[in-house]
Amino acid sequence: MMTAVLRNWMASLLFIGTVGTVATAAAETGVTDNSILIGQTVGLTGTVAGPVKELNEGATAYFNLVNKQGGVHGRKIEMHMLDDKFDPKLTLANAETLIKKDHVFLLFGGRGTPHTQGILPLLEANNVPLVAPSTGASAFHDPVNHLLFNIRAKYQDEVIRAVEHFATIGVKSISILHVDDAFGEDGLTGFKKGMAARKLTPVAITKFARVNPDYNATAAEVIKPNPGALIIVSSAKNTVEVIKAIRAQGGHMLIMTMSNNSSEAFVKDLGAAGYGVIVSQITPAPNLLTTPLGQEFLTASKASKITVSYAAMEGFVNAKVLVEGLRRAGRNLTREGFIHAMESMQRVDFGGLMVSYGPHDHTGSEFVELTMIGKNGKFVR
Repeated sequence: MMTAVLRNWMASLLFIGTVGTVATAAAETGVTDNSILIGQTVGLTGTVAGPVKELNEGATAYFNLVNKQGGVHGRKIEMHMLDDKFDPKLTLANAETLIKKDHVFLLFGGRGTPHTQGILPLLEANNVPLVAPSTGASAFHDPVNHLLFNIRAKYQDEVIRAVEHFATIGVKSISILHVDDAFGEDGLTGFKKGMAARKLTPVAITKFARVNPDYNATAAEVIKPNPGALIIVSSAKNTVEVIKAIRAQGGHMLIMTMSNNSSEAFVKDLGAAGYGVIVSQITPAPNLLTTPLGQEFLTASKASKITVSYAAMEGFVNAKVLVEGLRRAGRNLTREGFIHAMESMQRVDFGGLMVSYGPHDHTGSEFVELTMIGKNGKFVR
C-alpha cells in the first residue's frame, strides 16, 4: 500500500506539474488557452475613417470565418480597436495602452506613415510584433525591422507605375502634389525615381499641409503650370477636396492617386469629380471570382454583409496572412515563434496574391495595378 508520505509527495508533483502546465499555456502575453488578443490603433474617425471602416470590415469578416471554424489551434481571435483620429500622438498613446494595459499579443493594421514610425520604439522596447500596417512607405522595408511585417506593396512602386503609365500613353508633362509629411516625402522619392528612369523633368512639385490645408489655393497652384497629368499623394478627405477644387477651377489634367484612397467611401465622396481618376491597387479586384481569393472573399462578404471594395479586400488579405502566421507558429504560441513562422513564408500563394517573407525580407507583396473610376462610380481595370 502507498504510504502517506509517498501519497503526499506524488500529490505535490501533480500540483507542480499542473501549475507548470497552466503557466506555460499562459506564459505569452495576450495568449490564453482559448483566445489570442490582438490590438489596433487606427483612425476610426477623422480624414481616413471611410477607407478604415471598409479595411476593418474585410479583416473582421475573415476573423469571423476562422473563429466559426474553431479559431487557430483552438484559440479564437479577439481584437481591441482604439480610435486615434489619424493623429500620430494619439496613435502612440493608444499603442501604449494596448501593449501595457490591455496586454495584446501583437498589433495589427493601423494607418499612416508618421503614425507607424512613431510607435516603432515602443514596439522594440516591449518586443511586440506589428503586422500589416496600412502604409507602403519604404522606410518600413529597408532596413528590415525584425518586428514589423508589411503586406501591401510600397508606395514608391505605385507612383513609379503611374509615371510609367502616363509616359506610355504619351503624357510626359507630369506633376506631383504630396502631403507635407513622411508619407508624402516617400511618394515624392518614388516620383523622382520614376521620372528619372524615363528621363522626364517634373512640371511641378507641390506640397500641402496634412491638417487643414487650403484646397482652393493648392488647386490654383497645381493648375498654373498646366501639367498633362497630376499624381496626388495624400489621405482620403484631403485628396477628395483638392480634386474637387481642381475640377471646379477648370483643371482638366489626368489625375492619379494612391491605393490608400481605394474605397467605396472615397469614390462616393468624390462624386462627379471622380470620373476618370486613376487609382492604384495593391490587391486583386474584390469581385474577381476567377481566383480562389476572390471566391473566398465573396463568401465572407456575404456572411458578414460587408462592403465589397478594394479596401475591404486589403483588410481580408491582411487578416488571412496574419492567421497563416499564427497557424504556422503552432499551439505553443510565442512572439518569437510567430516571427519565425512569418519568416517561413516563401512565395506563398494566398489564392491569387503572392506573399513572401524571410529573415532579411519583410516586404510581403509587390502586387500593383492601376484602375480608373468609371462613370458609374465603379473601378474599371
